[in-house]
Amino acid sequence: MSHLSRRASWLFRQILKHGKNFRNMPHPSTCCKCNNHHQTYNQCVKQLEGTEDRYRGITVDLSQLPSNITEQEFGGLLQDSLAQWRVSGKQAVWLRVPIMHSKHIVAAASSGFSFHHAEGNYSVLNLWLDSSRESALPRFATHQVGVAGLVLKEDTREVLMVQDRHRHRAIWKFPGGLSDLGEDIGETAEREVFEETGVKSEFQSVLAFRQQHDHPSAFGRSDIYVICRLTPVTFDLKPCSQEIRACQWMPLDKIIADDETPPITRTLTKLAQHGLDDGFEKVDITCQEMKSVYKGLLFKLYHRPF
Repeated sequence: MSHLSRRASWLFRQILKHGKNFRNMPHPSTCCKCNNHHQTYNQCVKQLEGTEDRYRGITVDLSQLPSNITEQEFGGLLQDSLAQWRVSGKQAVWLRVPIMHSKHIVAAASSGFSFHHAEGNYSVLNLWLDSSRESALPRFATHQVGVAGLVLKEDTREVLMVQDRHRHRAIWKFPGGLSDLGEDIGETAEREVFEETGVKSEFQSVLAFRQQHDHPSAFGRSDIYVICRLTPVTFDLKPCSQEIRACQWMPLDKIIADDETPPITRTLTKLAQHGLDDGFEKVDITCQEMKSVYKGLLFKLYHRPF
């Protein structure tokens, strides 16, 4: 029987049964799950569908829900699902909530869910189900990663320095910025140097990294700042007018001698000076690409040469 035939048959039966009162009755729509008529979505679907993981967790993407499901219907369905997941031994539930389904966050919060993170057009909530022990769910990213490029002209013993337009104090520093998702450290250094100064450069090594907590611009995250040694490919300066107040090639000795040079910049400049004088094999942390234990994936291992 076609959808229209079933709809007509249902309407005829309801008119015969309820007469004039039929107009005041709620009319169920066609269920998106089974194509039949139900008063509520819950009459057809008894449990939310999700993807299980190896930690006995389950992830539910609410984009699977019909757009017309009410908050009350979702709340009831979530409660039923939680009861079944507890019985089946699930330890945790993750809800991926598209921004257009945000109305269901209230029902999830009422069931004990809390925010894990939000990004772009979705948020993720989670709930620990195992009452026999404390939650083992990982926090969202605890650190942000910044990368700076120490671009060194070895023949003239000069390094590329910039002044940030948005700082109150005009401090000379190495160009750099935050690493993008999926971007290697060396790629970040090359990109940031070019965006800020117009200089093209090539990654050589990692010189050092800084770890700092309570960073004022990290939204409550800890901060890891990686300093890379780069070799310039071009030399003309074309600083970004939106971000950079000043940009120049500066002698290493001048940076070290300047009383206004921050301690981290002075130390890194001395490290570059040590590499020039005694060989960069004594200061470089090099990069090696290796196969991951996860099939088909590669990773970068940074280590001292041997």
